[in-house]
Amino acid sequence: MRNIRLTIEYDGKCYNGWQKQPNKLNIQGEIEKVISSITGEEDINLIASGRTDAGVHALGQVANFKTNSQIPIEKFAIAINSKLKRSIVIKKAEEVDERFHSRLSCKKKTYRYIINNSPEGTAIYRNLETHIPQKLDLSQMKKAIKYFEGEHDFKAFKASGTSSKSSVRTIYKADIYQENEKIFIEITGNGFLYNMVRILIGTLVEVGEGKRAPDSIPAILDSLDRLQAGVPMPPQGLTLETVLY
Repeated sequence: MRNIRLTIEYDGKCYNGWQKQPNKLNIQGEIEKVISSITGEEDINLIASGRTDAGVHALGQVANFKTNSQIPIEKFAIAINSKLKRSIVIKKAEEVDERFHSRLSCKKKTYRYIINNSPEGTAIYRNLETHIPQKLDLSQMKKAIKYFEGEHDFKAFKASGTSSKSSVRTIYKADIYQENEKIFIEITGNGFLYNMVRILIGTLVEVGEGKRAPDSIPAILDSLDRLQAGVPMPPQGLTLETVLY
């Protein structure tokens, strides 16, 4: 039995997230169908590093599956891409140790969120960023984001419906910077709860709008109360950038 690791890029705009669901278009299901068609195996189970929500994109999602197929590894990506929708691309296929597990072996993930902070927004990139016409105070947001770094209980920043037993996570690095009228927020951690990144950024935006003080973040974390944190940002500005092992 071979263990194949895929690095995947996708535009999540038209998909109901990564996870396979009946009667809903999803990333996992689309790729599994193609792998089954080229290997002749019906029981393909594609395991991702984590599930992305509906509308969220990926530049470097990682997933693995087991197969008895003898297709040469250098031809796997080509074969899968030839049958996939153009909104999903396999960037790399590698044969890995049988013990490798995309989710359990993962050490770090980096997410990036893009805010278009211009008055008029954009037509071309509207599905890859979120438009906020009101000028945000970047200096205040930079102060606030640093409170997220380190190990914390992020219960106040998770949406209901998560199956995680623990809400303790470690954020290794959290940065925010601006290029012209676009604001980029990058967060690297050992894992993320359901909607956690979008809620974190929604809270940062409220700081940028002057609705919260930067030093209010520790109290929100300590409260463990979802109602104390901000409203989740829309999904289209969010991209899973890299997954490290």
